Amino acid sequence: MQPNIYSEAGKNVLRTWIFMIFFLLLTIALGYFIAYWYQNASILYVAVIFAVVMNITSYWYSDKIVLSLHHARQATREEFFDLWNVTENLAITAGLPMPRLFVIDDPAPNAFATGRNKEHAVVCVTTGLLQILNKTELEGVIAHELSHIGNRDILLSTVVVVLAGFVSILSHMFLRGLSFGGRRRDENGGNIFAIVGIVLAILSPIFATLIQLAISRRREFLADASGALLTRYPEGLASALRKIGASAQAMQTANNADAHLFIANPFGAGKIQKLFMTHPPIPERVHALTGE
Repeated sequence: MQPNIYSEAGKNVLRTWIFMIFFLLLTIALGYFIAYWYQNASILYVAVIFAVVMNITSYWYSDKIVLSLHHARQATREEFFDLWNVTENLAITAGLPMPRLFVIDDPAPNAFATGRNKEHAVVCVTTGLLQILNKTELEGVIAHELSHIGNRDILLSTVVVVLAGFVSILSHMFLRGLSFGGRRRDENGGNIFAIVGIVLAILSPIFATLIQLAISRRREFLADASGALLTRYPEGLASALRKIGASAQAMQTANNADAHLFIANPFGAGKIQKLFMTHPPIPERVHALTGE
């Protein structure tokens, strides 16, 4: 059975909780090794408290964090009537509540969805996207973003931004501290134990990035398929992806932490190698939609 907007919803809720537990344990492990290295148990307590706080924050406020990172402003019906009209009609068709709409003043064409659930969902587009797409293409993009909401992968994807960033910062702080000659334990076995901690600090951000990439690539194909099913016109989304892919412009607020949220790579065309791309190549996505 092929995955779709209905079969994947429950799985993504489970993945979100698994991912949050994973980062909680990873943060505690890092805190333990850092506390051991500096012989300061309070570091572990602080790490545990921060891990819990970051999990809570990522669940309740990750959408607000992402929107603020990109200086997004709420879209009004009067100013963006076509966007409102398309989104409202497709939300009704999909059986979803009308999401809040935000706009980023940026000439690079892109869009993303975020929020902790379908009742608190957000769809955000750039002004550059609205300028280059016709109504049919815009419907394809909005249907893609609504599919992320229906698939319930918006929370998982947004939580990754906060938690992966936190683990990376924690690891960086530890490794930076070593370069300034942090305190060491010299008892038997202490050096080996410390080396394990250093390896964990180095690998933790890599693990976070790999998970981030795996989640993003898979969900984009699924949202493309679900979006095409919603509009019943795959060519609309395919044409929009071609136009987005043809733009070499990078978003002014592009960053690695939340690049996977967007419908296409926010760094512009040809900026990173395929292995480390947060999205499947657009020609592959167009081929999956149209067979071309």
